[in-house]
Amino acid sequence: MNRFEFATAQRIIFGRGVIRELPALCHSFGLRTLLITGSRPQQYADLLPHVAIHSIRGEPTVEDIQNGVALGKQVGADAVVAIGGGSVVDAGKAIAAMTTQPGDLMRYIEVIGEGKPLDAAPLPYIAVPTTAGTGAEATRNAVIASTAHRVKASLRHISMLPRIALIDPELAADVPPSVTAASGMDALTQCLEAFVCSRAQPMTDALCLDGIQRAVRSLERAFQNGQDLDAREDMALCALNSGIALANAGLGAVHGFAAPIGGMFHAPHGAVCAALLAPVWEANSKRVPDRTKFNQVDSLLGGDAISYLHALTQRLQIPKLHHWGITDSDLNEIARKSAAASSMKANPVSLTHDELLNILRASL
Repeated sequence: MNRFEFATAQRIIFGRGVIRELPALCHSFGLRTLLITGSRPQQYADLLPHVAIHSIRGEPTVEDIQNGVALGKQVGADAVVAIGGGSVVDAGKAIAAMTTQPGDLMRYIEVIGEGKPLDAAPLPYIAVPTTAGTGAEATRNAVIASTAHRVKASLRHISMLPRIALIDPELAADVPPSVTAASGMDALTQCLEAFVCSRAQPMTDALCLDGIQRAVRSLERAFQNGQDLDAREDMALCALNSGIALANAGLGAVHGFAAPIGGMFHAPHGAVCAALLAPVWEANSKRVPDRTKFNQVDSLLGGDAISYLHALTQRLQIPKLHHWGITDSDLNEIARKSAAASSMKANPVSLTHDELLNILRASL
């Protein structure tokens, strides 16, 4: 067995209605809270007294983080709270980290910057996800888009794990079916990729297997009826499991593709992962030397994971990649950038350029 580490959010609070505990949790860190939200900034403002609000309208950009940091410093924030989807949770994580650093973002961010370790501990950070997808409430990195570089890069440090992850499945009840489908497929993808990746380990394997089973029984139910709280609870736990697993094991080719695609096109991360999942699983399944884990997944997914994932993608009405403006002429550049992505390094097999192209064509 290879050496492994395991770390996650300092405190995880999970359950229906736990959002009501948020004011007291914030108060324990101080009176001045910076609230990071999505496109409806006033939706949760009444929960928290003495707040400044910073709204993230899409996947966070370098400028979003810089503006949030400036606001946090201006109000003297004692803590940062993010309530929203994975993009909002990542933004809050980055803002909490950067507000205390002596250097600017480019000193610490990977790929487009120097990638240096953080110099100071982040502000206390509470992550409150409202979709069940990225598991960002339990990861140690924040994905940030640079429009200037047409790429997404991570700000990453173990101290960025949230001080508190507050997960209330009821918050996802009004999420539209298309978002439920894309985010749920992302959570399933993360469980599948972390389970078979080259850095998998026993603790993450257990979380992945639990998450996969929850997605199989509940993703379509949540898609068909957003008010099904049993299904929402399953998917919230699937997403949490997937976040813990990827932070401690790694991912694979789906996320290796998703990073450059997200930087080059205005394509939602979850939808991109959903479109790629079945073709990537098929390519890996044909090449992997040890089929033990792939056979386990087959048994969980009705005997044939490849057929199941292709059919599930259709039933959830996942759009193909061309929907986001990607054409055949873009595939060489995407494949080249994907081969160098950090997630690709943990893929269970090393895929050739031609294999990467074939996956992209099958997803187009």
